[in-house]
Amino acid sequence: MGKIKITQVKSIIDRPKLQKATIEALGLRKMNQTVEHNDTPQIRGMIAKVQHLLKVEEAQ
Repeated sequence: MGKIKITQVKSIIDRPKLQKATIEALGLRKMNQTVEHNDTPQIRGMIAKVQHLLKVEEAQ
């Protein structure tokens, strides 16, 4: 199981509550903040819901 880096690149202002909650559940609080998570199906599903707000990279 690898790691992935997730960076918020767009604002959550004027986004639906569920998208805001998903961003918060991923651990993102500010613009351009990066968090690292294990690459699991649950995390991939959360990313899929808000992919238009994020940049995702494979972590080394």
